Amino acid sequence: MKLSFYGAAETVTGSKYLFENGSKKILVDCGLFQGLKKLRLRNWDEPPFDVAEIDAVVLTHAHIDHSGYLPVLMKKGYKGPVYCTSGTRDLCSILLPDSGHLQEEEARFLTKHKYSRHDPALPLYTREDAEQCLKQLHVVDFDTDFDLGHGLTFRYTRAGHILGSAWVTFMQDGYRVVFSGDVGRQHDVLMKPPIGIEHADVLICESTYGNRRHPDTNPGIELRDVIRRTVKRGGTLVIPAFAVGRTQSLLYLISELDKAGEIPDVPIYLNSPMAIDATEIYCDHAGEHRLNDKQCGEMSRVAEFVRSEEGSRALNTNDGPAIIIAGSGMATGGRVVHHLRMLLPDPINTVLLAGFQAPGTRGEALRQRVDSVKIFGEYIPVRAEVVELHAMSAHADYVELIEWLKSVKAAPKRVFITHGEVNAADAFRSHLDQNFGWDAEIPEYREIVLLK
Repeated sequence: MKLSFYGAAETVTGSKYLFENGSKKILVDCGLFQGLKKLRLRNWDEPPFDVAEIDAVVLTHAHIDHSGYLPVLMKKGYKGPVYCTSGTRDLCSILLPDSGHLQEEEARFLTKHKYSRHDPALPLYTREDAEQCLKQLHVVDFDTDFDLGHGLTFRYTRAGHILGSAWVTFMQDGYRVVFSGDVGRQHDVLMKPPIGIEHADVLICESTYGNRRHPDTNPGIELRDVIRRTVKRGGTLVIPAFAVGRTQSLLYLISELDKAGEIPDVPIYLNSPMAIDATEIYCDHAGEHRLNDKQCGEMSRVAEFVRSEEGSRALNTNDGPAIIIAGSGMATGGRVVHHLRMLLPDPINTVLLAGFQAPGTRGEALRQRVDSVKIFGEYIPVRAEVVELHAMSAHADYVELIEWLKSVKAAPKRVFITHGEVNAADAFRSHLDQNFGWDAEIPEYREIVLLK
């Protein structure tokens, strides 16, 4: 058995692991690199493996850093199955075409402003490419052993990160290799807690927050206070939000605050067609998360849904206080960038960061309280209040990860720490040693290890 780390090694993006058992080659996750330019450029490199030799792709969940490279894989000739849960399939059906659309938009922008060495600039892939690759998605139920042939099976178990998210166990002759995917929290606003691992001979574990604790605060109260403070100033609250998971949590919290009369009566807008579609998917999957049908209905009605570009532009001409939730979550693109351009210079407004901000993103720059950010070729002064809502993270912190791993009955033979920045991964390695005595390894990009 061999394992190759072609992404999420010493970084949180681009998850790709090639797992080989001697007769089968399985790609676990197929994500895009995001954030720093040097990472994003990897998306344009030739794949570091022979695409023709891949037997199957197994996705842990739908987030683009875990699924967004699929259209490239298909363009390179992959014609095999992509296994996922039903929730992941439904979310990929909106996330991947949107990713292709954003690639096309960026290419048009670069061509128009002559920012590219190529004329015209080409997208990494198109919306049509993404829609074509959806045909290769095959649903596998949770808690079911799926036979990949030659004695190799895999099983999905709920990870509690977003709808459809799973950790994956590969099994052969009693030997178990477990990939954590992204692990959710014990007391998430929306998702049920992750189910613990009992057996793993090899464990590949994420470490996004391997060096951090989430604050023990009530996100609803934090959100209430930010809304009240902004409205009192007469300002607009703009929330860059991930379309999947984070937006639905925010809508639910706002609906609960509104129902209880805890926040002023101001217009609330969800300005993201993808987030609107994702919200409807979450409602279709009631029972897989904490919300019942009534709560899903309240979450869907609390905001005015803005689908058209015309409606989006109109929001920037509105007078008076308002709440705008718009993508993207790290403010790297999408409609929220247009709102930031208009709202950042005025101190009456607030930008609420409600999720992880990867290095090199505009969201991370705002988190660092920079004086200005570059938007559409010009530097926009940052005078608006910038607030982080730490308690909204959908990733377990290191204490929650340790708690999740306490169910393991016997120490794994090998432990690899991935999906974390260098400092986070190294800190989590120390925590595993202190709590379990596990001698964990932090693999490098393109490192190949022999498991058995």
